[in-house]
Amino acid sequence: MAIDREKLEREIRVLCERKDTGRAVERALQGYGMEIMRLMASLLRNPEQAKDAFSLFCEMLLKGLPGFRWESSFRTWAYRLARNSCYQLTHTSAERETPVTSSAFPDQAQGHRSDTLPWQRTSVKERFRALRDSLEPEERMLLMLRVDQRLPWTEVAHVMWDLDAPPTDADLARKATALRQHFQRVKTHLRTLAIEQGLIEQDEAPHAKTPSQEPGAEREP
Repeated sequence: MAIDREKLEREIRVLCERKDTGRAVERALQGYGMEIMRLMASLLRNPEQAKDAFSLFCEMLLKGLPGFRWESSFRTWAYRLARNSCYQLTHTSAERETPVTSSAFPDQAQGHRSDTLPWQRTSVKERFRALRDSLEPEERMLLMLRVDQRLPWTEVAHVMWDLDAPPTDADLARKATALRQHFQRVKTHLRTLAIEQGLIEQDEAPHAKTPSQEPGAEREP
């Protein structure tokens, strides 16, 4: 069942205005917890790291919610916390990182290292997914926010704002423009890889594949 996000946002805000932080966090996790967890799992590609990042996210949420100023939607702010949780975990706790094992690729031969790239060993759907997984974390985050979660560009910019100081409207506009340009470069890169791997034809029209078929294809609202 689809989430009524406007209703959920109102409920969280009312609880915050009542200074009932515990109930607000509980309602937020009920509404957004699963999609936040999926985003973290896709970004980190390691189940244990994703669990650790989600725990850190919950801590940040509980501590930060009383000071949240509602300059964006709660969902956008929560995504920013999720992104920061993932980066904090991977950048400051490298000793907790676990290398991606062979189980991450179902068709990979066991017992020896293969020179075959992941997208050459799996089904077409898995090969497209592997192409996306080959991107840098920041690029995967960009695709997830824009394509999978369908966030407007200004919200994507808010989530991916790197400075501690809150952005102005002009800052967000510039950031959104830069991210949109980067997004187009990522799509071009993925399309080139897909052509090289024989997943799509060289002369195939860009709109011929659906977003679920072509990695990085954008679905405009």
